[in-house]
Amino acid sequence: MFSEIMSTISGITIFPIITTIIFFLIFIGIVIWAFRADKSYISKMSELPLDSTRINGD
Repeated sequence: MFSEIMSTISGITIFPIITTIIFFLIFIGIVIWAFRADKSYISKMSELPLDSTRINGD
């Protein structure tokens, strides 16, 4: 039923292309951020789940 409704909409074929491009741009942006991020910040954030001094968000 859903595919029948979608097939009746004219110009619907452009949406998967736009979605793929948006996803790809966000993915590339995150990869660039990860490589350019400060290593001390990454290290600090990676240790937060194991930090026993912070309980209940205090």
